[in-house]
Amino acid sequence: MAVPRERFRAASSPPRALVSIILPVHNAEPWLDECLKSVLQQDFEGSMELSVFNDASKDKSMAILEKWRVKLESSGILVVIGGHDSPYPRGVGYSKNQAIAQSSGTFLCFLDSDDMMMPQRVRLQHEAALQHPTSIIGCQVRRDPPNSTERYTRWVNQLSPHQLLTQVFTSHGPTVIMPTWFCSRAWFTHVGPFDEGGQGVPEDLLFFYQHLRKGGGVQRVDQSLLLYRYHPLAATHSVLEATIWSHRVSFLEERVLPGWAAFTIWNAGKQGRRLYRSLSAGARRKVAAFCDVDKNKINKGFYCYEDAQERPKPHVPILHFRAAQPPFIICVKLDLTGGAFEENLGSLQLQEGQDFLHFS
Repeated sequence: MAVPRERFRAASSPPRALVSIILPVHNAEPWLDECLKSVLQQDFEGSMELSVFNDASKDKSMAILEKWRVKLESSGILVVIGGHDSPYPRGVGYSKNQAIAQSSGTFLCFLDSDDMMMPQRVRLQHEAALQHPTSIIGCQVRRDPPNSTERYTRWVNQLSPHQLLTQVFTSHGPTVIMPTWFCSRAWFTHVGPFDEGGQGVPEDLLFFYQHLRKGGGVQRVDQSLLLYRYHPLAATHSVLEATIWSHRVSFLEERVLPGWAAFTIWNAGKQGRRLYRSLSAGARRKVAAFCDVDKNKINKGFYCYEDAQERPKPHVPILHFRAAQPPFIICVKLDLTGGAFEENLGSLQLQEGQDFLHFS
């Protein structure tokens, strides 16, 4: 449900820029020149501002920023640089919040220091944001190196508009990735700020979930507007899979399961059983069955949760998928079955978001 504009209108001094590009920086020397060049090359005709927060960089990032400040300001782009030189960085969430606080734009365009924007990015996302003032606007991306995270990149770029909201529970995280986010400052203020827990905290996922709780929408410009780099030093590698899993399960229990009297977990294997064990006791009692296509699992007849505190221990039936009843929570990795899973699911003529959700 959309929130009326007057409820989140920010009370502040007149903006100095229409769009503020929010750029947290920590030891970004290898990529920063290309990143800042892409800011300079934007074809947006409105006023722009670059707001940088340097999070205790120990390399030559500051020297690069000062060099580019001259070039950007001579082209009419206001540059604001903040930061600190403490021994340790305070994290991406803190840096983004600081960059936003020192900025002035009516709209916020998020950019990572190891990425590069296409010239039309700000213009096209600003146009979309005007049409969807309570949405996060994303875009398609091009991955560098090209063959890295192929499944993830394909997922990011090919989700349908409907799936931008139905696939928010998957292991991939937000359905529009953080380095592509664009939104109004007023909406960010209504939802935010980012969690400042530091290394290991998925600040983008937590903000995305809060955005959905507030009734926010998700939109994507279907053009590749960002070169999204993959490398070992990326901050995302500091977030443990177990942390992401815990947040996903909690959000599933909060947003979906209260509306379902019972449901089926599609996958009687490792991932399906893991989801079952991770659920609260009340949510586990709603699991009517597991379903699968594996004859060995089906012939076993049931799954016994040996570590359960309840007595007798829960025994959950394992059925063939055609004998199971929706709604389903699907714990099958998409596009790893050669199309067989998608064919089986399609044969049931179910509606995503109503009859099934992906948790893969």
